[in-house]
Amino acid sequence: MSKQTAFHNDDVVLDIHDRPKLGSWLGLSIQHLFSMFGSTVLVPILVGLNPGIALFSSGVGTLMYILITRHKIPAYMGSSFSFIVVMQSLMKTAGYPAIAQGTIAVGCVYLLVSLLVTLIGSSWIDKALPPIVVGPIVMVIGLSLASTAAKDATMNGTHYDLRFFAVAMLTMILTVIFNMYLRGFMSLVPILLGIVCGYLIAVLFGVVNFAPVIAAPWFAMPDFQIPFLTYHPGIYWGAILSMAPIAFVTMSEHMGHIMVLNKLTKRNFFKDPGLNHTLAGDGTASIIAGFVGGPPVTSYGENIGVLAITRVHSIYVLGGAALFAIIFSFVGKLSALIQSIPSPVIGGVSFLLFGVIASSGMRILIDNQVDFNQKRNLMIASAVLVIGIGNAYLQLGTFQFSGLAVATVLGILMNLILPKAAVNEQ
Repeated sequence: MSKQTAFHNDDVVLDIHDRPKLGSWLGLSIQHLFSMFGSTVLVPILVGLNPGIALFSSGVGTLMYILITRHKIPAYMGSSFSFIVVMQSLMKTAGYPAIAQGTIAVGCVYLLVSLLVTLIGSSWIDKALPPIVVGPIVMVIGLSLASTAAKDATMNGTHYDLRFFAVAMLTMILTVIFNMYLRGFMSLVPILLGIVCGYLIAVLFGVVNFAPVIAAPWFAMPDFQIPFLTYHPGIYWGAILSMAPIAFVTMSEHMGHIMVLNKLTKRNFFKDPGLNHTLAGDGTASIIAGFVGGPPVTSYGENIGVLAITRVHSIYVLGGAALFAIIFSFVGKLSALIQSIPSPVIGGVSFLLFGVIASSGMRILIDNQVDFNQKRNLMIASAVLVIGIGNAYLQLGTFQFSGLAVATVLGILMNLILPKAAVNEQ
């Protein structure tokens, strides 16, 4: 038995290999499903793909990820936003067959890098990613999503809506109350309770559209796009060359999420099961998505936020959420009902989810007693935070590297290049 498996974190409610009772299991899994649902179906909606397919591929991809990482990492795989611009362009020209090839190419890049890590090892990670780099990057992951939460909480289409803001704030306040004052099982599902209560409040404020729910059939087969069955695949070099390089961008986000999970679970997933397994799991999930009609997938910050707030890290709960995603992709009424959750409800919950991720980064700096009287530490953290949160992205032709990716690379380089002390500190 490995040290990773033998270790048990007694500071959490349920550790990675703890199995909850059936009733609790269902509620905890549905909570994770609700937290990621909005973002996962938003990507295909923006691109013009079938949301049911995205839900199905995220569920299957998560189960494959759990399997490949040897049931050691509680992570959920959802639709990636990094490829939206390229996919929108491809959808207008070559259609989904081109997107499928690009998605599969993205997964293959992950597998190639995973093979490279297997051959040369991952000991370089500790040197490249010390606390002064990891802490600010984790903070950026949470805070860079702040504008998304704020937009969900305030904007009704293109205009500000006071009702949206009221629903979002009431949802957030109720979630805080549930988290602070409830006991027993109810204390484990504050996010789910917050979303349910927020939904009811949204109904009272008249911002819920029930028409799609009423019109949706009970059973709806996802619009699978399978090569050689529903379309004849060709070679789309433009799609491959446009999407494959962006995999290196999402890899930096992937590693950032692993850093957060390391801190939350008191483990080192870079060593066990190893970065090669985490990359292989992520890549395999995207390849599966490409073969069934979905967009590329990646680990989700929303679900990491749920882990942090509830302190329920059970791999069984994440697996249950994946199974529910697969089931819901075939149940038209349920999918439509979840899609009807208005954006201010998601925004109100996201205020907490994204904030908890950012707070985890701050905790990394505090726990490791990073000294900000040292100029190198101050310079690294300052550059990473402002570039990442401000999303100072790098545009090279059709390739766009997010502010998080730029900040991650810059933080690593500054840490490797800058001396331990400035000249005037010696």
